[in-house]
Amino acid sequence: MKKLLFGVLALASTMAVSAQKKMSDVAKFNSETFDFGKVKQSVPPTATIIITNISKEPLIIEQASPSCGCTASDYTKSPIAPGKTGYIKATYNAVNLGAIHKTITVKFSGVDETKAVNLTGEVLEPAAYDKWMAENKVKSPNAQTSTLVTTNADGTTTTKKIKHKRNKRVEKTTTEKS
Repeated sequence: MKKLLFGVLALASTMAVSAQKKMSDVAKFNSETFDFGKVKQSVPPTATIIITNISKEPLIIEQASPSCGCTASDYTKSPIAPGKTGYIKATYNAVNLGAIHKTITVKFSGVDETKAVNLTGEVLEPAAYDKWMAENKVKSPNAQTSTLVTTNADGTTTTKKIKHKRNKRVEKTTTEKS
């Protein structure tokens, strides 16, 4: 009887393990590498990685763990509905000069695999950064672009690209049918 019970439990645990989902079956990342480019020392850059739930069940981000204490992460805490998107934001403190090679390890609920999102770039001292900006004729060193994607009740997706230049804001909106 004990052998039979042990056999049934072993079979059940094997089936449960084989039922685990694969990362490629549940999530699509808009990028697996984010390049900050040239960064001014002590001006922390932030990367936003968009994750699309490609499964038929809600997707929960369990963890988005940075590889070191010099990087902070935030992520969508609520379940991501099928077909919808969530985010992972990673901010690098930009204190140390030189190359940036950091990783955010992402873990989803019910998925054994993890996904590594790589962060790259180069931190320059302020004078070298300003010189690089001038040499490359970059007009607005504080320019940033944000992308806001919303899905409307009628199934259309609205994408807003927002360019921030100092105290000025320029928006471009497009609507697409999903």
